[in-house]
Formats: sequence, C-alpha cells, structure tokens
Amino acid sequence: MKKFNGKPNVTGDLIKKYRTSMNYTKADLSRLLDLLGINMDVTEINRVETNRQILKDFELIGFIKILNIKLEDLIKLID
Repeated sequence: MKKFNGKPNVTGDLIKKYRTSMNYTKADLSRLLDLLGINMDVTEINRVETNRQILKDFELIGFIKILNIKLEDLIKLID
C-alpha cells in the first residue's frame, strides 16, 4: 500500500477534528455522505479517521463539502 509520511491517509485527523467540532457522530456523517451518493459506513469512517483507509478523491470532496473543511487546513497536511 502506498503511503505518505507513513500513513495511507493523512486527512483522518483533520476530518475527525471538523466532525467533532460540528458535533456530528460518525453515523450522522455516514448519512450525510449517503445523501451525496457516497456510501461509507461508520466502520469505514473510523478507519479514515485513524488514517488506516485510503480515501478516493470523491470521498474527500464529500468530507470537505459536508464539514466545510478549509483549503488552508488541507494544505498544511503536505507541508
């Protein structure tokens, strides 16, 4: 599996930070993703948040849209 900085997914901590700041449960987030046509269950969201699951580009876009993740915060992940 390909990795960046030793992780298959470097956005998990940021996604968790935004999710919890909006008081969404993983189940809430799963339902909101489903409304965008992105099927991701609670277990998959947990693996994303713990940086153990690779995100597809459309999944990342879904998280960004739902959680209003700032571009600056994403850019900081690659510095």
